[in-house]
Amino acid sequence: MNIARRAATAAATLAALAVTLGAATPAAADDCKGRGELDSNYCDENGDLVAEPPKDKSKWKDPNTLVFAYTPIEDPAVYQNLFKGFTDYLAACTQKKVVYYTVQSNAAQIEAMRSGRLHVAGLASGETGFAVNLAGAVPFAIKGNKDGPRLYRQVVVVKKDSPIRTIADLKGKKVAHTSPSSNSGHLAPLALFPKEGITPGKDYNIVFSGKHDQSLAGVLKGDYDAAPITSDIYDRWVMRGQMKADDVRIIYRSGTFPTSAFAHSHDLAPALADKVKKCFFDYKFSPELQKEFLGDDRFLPVNYKKDWELVRAVAVASGTPYNRAQFDKENAKKK
Repeated sequence: MNIARRAATAAATLAALAVTLGAATPAAADDCKGRGELDSNYCDENGDLVAEPPKDKSKWKDPNTLVFAYTPIEDPAVYQNLFKGFTDYLAACTQKKVVYYTVQSNAAQIEAMRSGRLHVAGLASGETGFAVNLAGAVPFAIKGNKDGPRLYRQVVVVKKDSPIRTIADLKGKKVAHTSPSSNSGHLAPLALFPKEGITPGKDYNIVFSGKHDQSLAGVLKGDYDAAPITSDIYDRWVMRGQMKADDVRIIYRSGTFPTSAFAHSHDLAPALADKVKKCFFDYKFSPELQKEFLGDDRFLPVNYKKDWELVRAVAVASGTPYNRAQFDKENAKKK
């Protein structure tokens, strides 16, 4: 099925989903003139693809404590320590208490924002679309440096002595994908690998590892024959000395995608949301963060509609549109 037909199918699914959810929340449906692909709790009347603040100002949130989380791409405790300087700065800048919330999965992070327990978050690239549509996340920043925003590639790694040389050689092998909402770890392979002669889930069974670092570790240990991961993780493992560059071979590199987005919940009071964004853009990364993020030293503004266009296209082409039905379906597979 081509991208246009998949998009039409996704739109039909979303329309049916909106009717179902709208029945449960008639007030939200009645006063919203357009929501696009957003869940029925959110509204997008200006067409920028992200949720707008609630029309009822009594629902705007101005909490004494801001809850921040970074995508569980690796050990959450590692990033809690790395972001300590930033969360301390954010607290001083916003004059709010800031708490780092450790999440163990992308699904848990999305649910935390949807339920109002998470106010600001760093979201994995592929997770961002689900967070926007299902949890009302509003992406506003991306890591970068003086040369521009951080981009990454989806790479496929195998052990250095593996006989696997091409994507087509993965047929019948044990291949680790990361999680259902991951762009480089799941969605991009579904969209891109068929062009290379292999269809994930048909020509090989998909084994979900949970995280990019667990996929990479599994390949090194011989638990998996191969794994699609983000190039950021490969680069960081080499930079940290967790492996040598030639411990694995990269047999495939995709085009570039935007890396993790930083987003606030749609119902933050607009004045507070603007303050949070200014604090992000004024912050200069600590030496520890610069090392971890491969030389990135600042946050740069992003536009979800424009900057995530390729990621959304991959999601549609892979048959995994960013809606509730697909999110629940993919996470059910993982379980």
